Amino acid sequence: MKRFLKENIRLLLSVAAILSFCAALPFLTGTAEVIEAGSWGLSFREEGQPPVGNASAQALQEYDAVYRADTEEKVLYLTFDAGYEAGYTASILDTLQKHNAPACFFIVGNYLETAPELVKRMAEEGHLVGNHTWHHYDMSKIAEEAKFSEELQKVEERYKALTGQDMPKLYRPPQGIYSEENLKMAKALGYRTVFWSLAYVDWNRDAQPTKEQAFSKLLPRLHPGTVVLLHSTSQTNEQILDELLTKWEQMGYRFGSLQELWNQDT
Repeated sequence: MKRFLKENIRLLLSVAAILSFCAALPFLTGTAEVIEAGSWGLSFREEGQPPVGNASAQALQEYDAVYRADTEEKVLYLTFDAGYEAGYTASILDTLQKHNAPACFFIVGNYLETAPELVKRMAEEGHLVGNHTWHHYDMSKIAEEAKFSEELQKVEERYKALTGQDMPKLYRPPQGIYSEENLKMAKALGYRTVFWSLAYVDWNRDAQPTKEQAFSKLLPRLHPGTVVLLHSTSQTNEQILDELLTKWEQMGYRFGSLQELWNQDT
């Protein structure tokens, strides 16, 4: 082995130099980080600290996309995905009102048709209502700009007809599935894509987590600037929300509006 290293030391040094140069090339040339298509995912490495996402905050910023706020302040942002109405949203809205906690509800097309009074209540009580597309498709499979635009604009139009207000330009990819092209198209339409930095398995109606299971994820993983994803279809969320918000308040956190993430009106 020593003889091999001695005879090939120049070759090994040359290879190492080339690898180092390739690793540094994006920084030397200013090339943007590549965003891979797939489902949004998180890696939690230290309790109370922001997780690492599939794409960095800096890479997402190029497309007006976020997954957390870049802050040391104890602030969190509540978001709910609403694919359909399961009977829990009115209670969730009551709890948010009790805690003076703004939220953003990402709704799909059928929600506007089946629960219009709840949508109007969301808007009237000062919550943001974001776009979760008309059909809840895997949007990464839609390459045509016209089709992508149609999925968002139909929701916009129905929302305005229902509330008389323009829909906030906030977009959450269905199932968290995205591609770089999707991010580009959303930005071109004036949308800001909102991922999340804290969630748990709350969407399966047939296997709802216990309160203890929910708290084991939602308390220790909280961090400054958290964007929380909850599902309004979850019975567990409806049952624990008052206690959960109280615990977060006791931890010193305040509830912010997603508008703050861009420091301007949405």
